[in-house]
Formats: sequence, structure tokens, C-alpha cells
Amino acid sequence: MSSQIYRSASKTVKALFSASKSSPLFVGRAVAVATVTSFRGKVPAFASVCERTDSRNAFRGWVSGALVLPAAVYMLQEQEAHGAEMERTFIAIKPDGVQRGRIAEIISRFERKGYKLVAIKLVVPSKEFAEKHYHDLKERPFFSGLCDFLSSGPVLAMVWEGEGVIKYGRKLIGATDPQKSEPGTIRGDLAVVMGGNVIHGSDGPETAKDEIGLWFQPSELVNYTSNAEKWVYGVN
Repeated sequence: MSSQIYRSASKTVKALFSASKSSPLFVGRAVAVATVTSFRGKVPAFASVCERTDSRNAFRGWVSGALVLPAAVYMLQEQEAHGAEMERTFIAIKPDGVQRGRIAEIISRFERKGYKLVAIKLVVPSKEFAEKHYHDLKERPFFSGLCDFLSSGPVLAMVWEGEGVIKYGRKLIGATDPQKSEPGTIRGDLAVVMGGNVIHGSDGPETAKDEIGLWFQPSELVNYTSNAEKWVYGVN
């Protein structure tokens, strides 16, 4: 449902709550009308309550509108507040993860969560490419060793899509140091030391955008609708 509907309904509720101090009966009728205006074509059940023509049921319809609309607006605002954005993140299984045969297990973690794979390829990056990837760490003493490691073997580069995938993808991965990663996370279950922590994931929207742009051409990103999406996001 569009944000315009949320804003319209929210303004209506605030105005009506203010008016309720002077005329509760007027508010009941006004809310019923506002329900039809704000949600016509969106929530037919509301309209059917408010459009009754039988005079004996009119007052009951107004009261129903007064009770239903605030609850509906609250639920819609809660859904909007808690619903994360549909976004993409860059995930890479490092050379140690590939060599240890952890590809299928790591991919399954993201698939089981409900995220959608939109790009994937197996590459052996050069050290120069690795330096571009870790450019933000170039002043750190471990920078050279980090680049040597990333370019030491095949890397499975991926782009995953889903609501909140950047933040939650990091939770699936776990802390950078496997010793501090919780059991159940990828690093907590599959890695022992920081030098072999198996996987990389973008840590924010800007980083994700930059890393996806570095590792993939736009033509390599696939746009499609998964049959599972209606079940994952509850849109049936």
C-alpha cells in the first residue's frame, strides 16, 4: 500500500482525535466517511461498513468506522515502520571457503532465509583488484596480507536481494573474528581464526553499491520475480 495512503489516513486520525473532544458523534460519522475516502479500492470491507443506507444501521456504521479506522491506521503504520527496504548486497565466499567446499552450505543459509540470488560468478581476482576491493583499509598494517589472501585462489562473488539483506546478511555472517561470532552464524559455525573467516559481506548501502559495481557489470545482474517471494513477504 502506498505511503500516500498512510500519510492521508494518519492525518485524518489526528484531526478526528482532536475533534473528538467537542463532538464524539460527529467524529464517528466523520471517521466512517474518512474510511471510505482514504481506503476506497484498497480495503473494500471498510467501504461496505460505511456505505450502508439502512437508517437503522447508520449509527452502528459510524461507530464501526470510528473503531476500525484507528486500528487499521495503526497496523498500516506499524507495517511501514518495520518493513525494511528491498535492497541488494555483495557477498563473497573467500578462497578458504571455496577450497574447503563450503559454497553450497553458505548459499543455503541465504536461500533458507528467503533472499534471492541475482548474480554469481567464480573468479580469481588479481592483487590489484583485491586492493581496489579493500581500498578503505589501505592504511592498515594488514592491508597487503589481506589482498594477498583474497587473490590467492577462487572467490565466489554474489549479489543477493531482499528486504533488509544488507544488515541481516551481516548477522548471518557473524563477527569478523570467528572467535567472537555466535554459534549459528556462518563464521561461528564454519571458521576458527580471523585470517580464514570464510566470507565477506557489504557493511552498508554505499559499500554494497560500490562493491557490486566493482565485481559485476550491470548486465550481469538479473532482474526477475521469484515464485517464493509471495510466500516470503506474505503477498498472496
